[in-house]
Amino acid sequence: MSSYLTENGSLVLRLGAADRTAFINAFGTGLHQAHGIVQKEYVDVPAGLFADVAAIGPWFARSVAYVGSLRPKPTTRSR
Repeated sequence: MSSYLTENGSLVLRLGAADRTAFINAFGTGLHQAHGIVQKEYVDVPAGLFADVAAIGPWFARSVAYVGSLRPKPTTRSR
């Protein structure tokens, strides 16, 4: 999953370490917290950026590229 909308309608992106740091520094945001747990690879997208399609587009592309570079999670099969 490269991004998702929270139950209150805010956007969250999954980014690699370098992009995550750059995003946090550029937009003054932080890591996303869900149910009291900090999600280390996900950042909150500020509301102003969420509305700016031209500015958020490259970050979506980076998010999709990062998720595509990850190894698939092994599945468990019943025997």
